[in-house]
Amino acid sequence: MTSHTAPADSPVDLHAVRGRVVTPDAVIDDGVVVSADGLLVFVGSHGEAVSSGYSAVMPEAPAEGATVLPGLVDLHDHGGGGASFPDATSVDQARVASTEHLRHGTTSLVASLVTADRDTLLQRVANLADLADAGDVVGIHLEGPFLSEVRCGAQNPHDMLDGDAELVRAIAAAGRGYVRTMTVAPEVPGVDGPGGAIEALVDSGVLPSVGHTDATTEQTEEAIRTALAAIARSPLAEAGCRPTATHLFNGMRPLHHRAPGPIAACLAAAARGELVVELISDGTHVAHGTARSVFDMVGSDNIVLVTDAMAAAGMADGTYELGPMAVTVADGVARLADGGSIAGGTYHLLDVVRETVVGAGVPLVDAVRSASTTPAGVIGRADIGALEVGRRADVVVTDADLHPVRVLRSGVDVLDVPTA
Repeated sequence: MTSHTAPADSPVDLHAVRGRVVTPDAVIDDGVVVSADGLLVFVGSHGEAVSSGYSAVMPEAPAEGATVLPGLVDLHDHGGGGASFPDATSVDQARVASTEHLRHGTTSLVASLVTADRDTLLQRVANLADLADAGDVVGIHLEGPFLSEVRCGAQNPHDMLDGDAELVRAIAAAGRGYVRTMTVAPEVPGVDGPGGAIEALVDSGVLPSVGHTDATTEQTEEAIRTALAAIARSPLAEAGCRPTATHLFNGMRPLHHRAPGPIAACLAAAARGELVVELISDGTHVAHGTARSVFDMVGSDNIVLVTDAMAAAGMADGTYELGPMAVTVADGVARLADGGSIAGGTYHLLDVVRETVVGAGVPLVDAVRSASTTPAGVIGRADIGALEVGRRADVVVTDADLHPVRVLRSGVDVLDVPTA
C-alpha cells in the first residue's frame, strides 16, 4: 500500500516517522509516514518510501517496537488530569482535561457534559464552545437531560427532563455549531415523535444517541427510524453521519430473551450499518468477551471505542466530582460515593485500544479503526482519523505495548509525552 502527493525533492519541510504503521485496513510492518505543512503526504512501506525519494527525511531504522497509529478520536469524554468538563467554568480549567488526553494520543476529543439544570447546561456548553474555538476539542456531547431516571447511572435523576425541542435549540445556539451529539432515552415523553427532541436535534445539526434508557426494543427501533429519516433530509446525510448508541450495555435495560430492550435493537441497527455503537472496552464497563462478541457481530465500521473518562483519568485513586455527584476511585475504578454505581472511566483512549487488543483479543487494525476512522466519520470529519494522504498529520507513536512515546497533532509534537 502506497500513497503520496509530495515528491521527496519538494521544497516543503518534510517530517517522517517509521515503524509498524497501522492504516484503516492493514498493518505495514516496516512503514513510513511523512507529513508536510500539517498534512500527511506519504503513507507506505519503507521500500516504497525509498523508491519515492524520501530516504533523506526518514529514520535509518525504526525504534524497537515502534508502532505508528493515527491520532485517536474520542466521542465521549467527561474529563481527565483532575479536571471535569461538566464542572469547568473557564476555558483554562477545561483545557487541563483536553490536554491530559492529547498527551496520551487523543488528538481529537468531543467534550461531554452530564445532566444538569438548564442554566448550568447553557453556561457549560458556551464554555466548551470557547474551548472548541481555541482548537482544543472538536465538539460537544451532552449526556442528558432527556434520560430515564430508572437508568440514570452516575447522573442526577432530579435534573432529568422530558424531551424539550426548545431547550434543544437553545443548547445548539449556545454551542455555536459545536454540539455534535446528545444522548436521549427514546421512551421519555417528548423525545420521539413529530416535533420531538430527536427531530429538533437533527434540525440543529446534532446527532441523537440512544442511551440511559429503559426503552423496549420497539421503542428503540422507532426512535432509530425517526433519527434516520430526519438525518436523510438534513445536511448531516451528506457528511455520512449516523446516529449512535451511548456506551452500549451500560445505562440500559439488560438484554433478556423475552424482553430484549434497547440492546438488541441497537445491535441489529449497527449490523445493518444504520447506527454506530459506543463501547467502553476497558474490561470494567464491559467484559472482554462482550467486546469481542460485538466486534464479531457488527464490525469495527459500526463501533466507536470511547473512554467515558472523568476527572480521575491519568490521576491517582481518590475522591472526585462528576457534575453534582461525588465519585470515589479505588484501584482505578470510579464509582459513586453514594450507591456505588460505576461513574465513568479512568482510561485514556489509547488504554482502551490496548485493553481491546490485549484483553479482548480484537485485531489491532479493528481496534484502532474503532478509535479513529469510525468516530471521525460519525461526526463527519474526513480530514482526521486515519493515516491517509491528505488528512491532518495527527500521528501517535507507541512502544510495542501500545504506550505513547510521541504524539503529533497537525504535524506538531505535543510536549511532555510520557514514555510509558
